[in-house]
Amino acid sequence: MTAHPWHIARTWDNPDHGPRTTTVTSVTNPQLPPVVYLPTGPHDGRHTLQTDVELRRTPDGRLALLAYTAVDRLVECCGEHQPWMLVQTSDLPALHESQPYDVILVDAEIPEDLRHPA
Repeated sequence: MTAHPWHIARTWDNPDHGPRTTTVTSVTNPQLPPVVYLPTGPHDGRHTLQTDVELRRTPDGRLALLAYTAVDRLVECCGEHQPWMLVQTSDLPALHESQPYDVILVDAEIPEDLRHPA
């Protein structure tokens, strides 16, 4: 399945967040680069396999994996305090098994009030 542009009328769970345009891809055959940057919970930078990837709920109730094509896009879209890890796209099926999600959002911006604080 190829990536499709998807207009999200309201970003995340807050109706005050304006519209965003992002790319939605299939969870089983994503059209992504060989590696992606994934937002995670806090970790010490050395033991990233012991942390969970952060999933976000979309306004229509789907659980989304956020994937970023470059680390500067992740920082721009999630904030400078967002923990992250680099993952090979070929490892996403295993991630999906351990942390099921409905959709992958590529380079999606997280509203300021939902970002990790300093």
